[in-house]
Amino acid sequence: MTTEVRVPTLGESVTEATVATWFKKPGDSVDVDEMLCELETDKVTVEVPSPVAGKLADIVANEGDTVGVDALLANIAPAGEAGSTTVEERPSAKSSDEAPAASGDDAPVDVMVPTLGESVSEATVSTWFKKVGDSVEQDEMLCELETDKVSVEVPAPASGTLTEILAEEGATVEAGGKLAVMSGGSGASGGSNGAVAAPAPNSASAAEPTTSGRGDVEDAPSAKKAMAEAGLDAKDVKGSGKDSRVMKEDVSAAIAAAKSAPAASSAPAQPQRAPSPAEDAAREERVKMTRLRQTIARRLKDAQNTAAMLTTYNEVDMTETMALRKQYKDLFEKKHGVRLGFMSFFTKACVHALKEVPEVNAEIDGNEVVYKNFVHMGIAAGTPQGLVVPVLRDVHEKSFAEIEGEIAEKGKRARDGKLSMAEMQGGTFTISNGGVYGSLMSSPILNPPQSGILGMHKIQDRPMVVNGEIKIRPMMYLALSYDHRIVDGKGAVTFLVRVKEALEDPRRLLMDL
Repeated sequence: MTTEVRVPTLGESVTEATVATWFKKPGDSVDVDEMLCELETDKVTVEVPSPVAGKLADIVANEGDTVGVDALLANIAPAGEAGSTTVEERPSAKSSDEAPAASGDDAPVDVMVPTLGESVSEATVSTWFKKVGDSVEQDEMLCELETDKVSVEVPAPASGTLTEILAEEGATVEAGGKLAVMSGGSGASGGSNGAVAAPAPNSASAAEPTTSGRGDVEDAPSAKKAMAEAGLDAKDVKGSGKDSRVMKEDVSAAIAAAKSAPAASSAPAQPQRAPSPAEDAAREERVKMTRLRQTIARRLKDAQNTAAMLTTYNEVDMTETMALRKQYKDLFEKKHGVRLGFMSFFTKACVHALKEVPEVNAEIDGNEVVYKNFVHMGIAAGTPQGLVVPVLRDVHEKSFAEIEGEIAEKGKRARDGKLSMAEMQGGTFTISNGGVYGSLMSSPILNPPQSGILGMHKIQDRPMVVNGEIKIRPMMYLALSYDHRIVDGKGAVTFLVRVKEALEDPRRLLMDL
């Protein structure tokens, strides 16, 4: 007797949902409370667990279908009653040319989603480095997952053969969920136990070399992904790793070299006809946005839609700050073991200004203004995956050395994708330094629910009138974007002037002037 799986209660005033992902296919064994599928509503994501143990007999609502509350999703049969015909009848079942699960003497080994970090419960399967039927060694990278903030590589838990992939690229998986199944032992596909069917001969991936003709040397998974994205062949990249293994930085170097090489063309220019829309479409590439990029896009648009955002500008003469840094940077690094940069000066100057204009350090909560008697400074950092904002807590109590050390440490972990969600939450004010990329002027966007963000820019020598004489001075434009609902124009201008004064005479920071 089959058991029906129905849409659960979705929440107050929510009457329908979309079937986002099936974690099981017809014929799969399921345990009580094991996740079967995931539903998406306008506001929340709802997981549907199995009400009983058995086998998934059929799927009634496929991925992408819209279902109402209590609608039938699937049927579960007792373990001995689910026949193979049910699997073939359903369109959501795996195609017949995929490899079956391992059987015989080698025990199957599950590949599970690892811990994703504090408060992170799901991820998207970004890239599979292996395909069904491939032999893998223990700790060899199988796939890469993406969360809102970091990328996570999943190694093989044991040596063996990849027999089944349960979560394809683009699928959303939960922490602790099952990604794939491996056969135990070291037997390759096509062995005597018949555990794995060889991949189809017309598979494009089967014809692609992975080792550049270097025997059994396997290139780094991140390098393979970068080469695939750039359209490079492994033989065109010089490997710097062990046994000439190609690493990710080798791919970056090859791409840079290709861009710097002049494009040679001896053929005379010929008049060209305008390409048709179909021809243009054939040359386009569509890539699904990563979860991080989707989160960045959503938060930035929310900031524009919610806050009454305005930007005010000023410029600062960096002569005195640069002179002070030059005078003490060697002694500073020798004593504290960290380089003296400009970010600690700007952080201290902002803390100084926030004391005088506390509304820039406040936030709106409903009909109330929440004033913060502390400063948790967000330092925006660009990474290969996108913009992240690690938070330095209680910077109003920290020294120059503590600030510089924490900026360096968090910046490195941000670039490596190792920041936790907790380290990027709770900021009260943010500094964004577009000057490191050469930006001369910009209007930074608020980082909700904060009410202010300071934009730094490139230091550029410009002629300035000083005491009636024209002097060449290192100047920087400053931009303060603020929420006009809580910060008045007077307060915003005062804040920026105080930052300017502190940087043009950094001794004021020591005397709290």
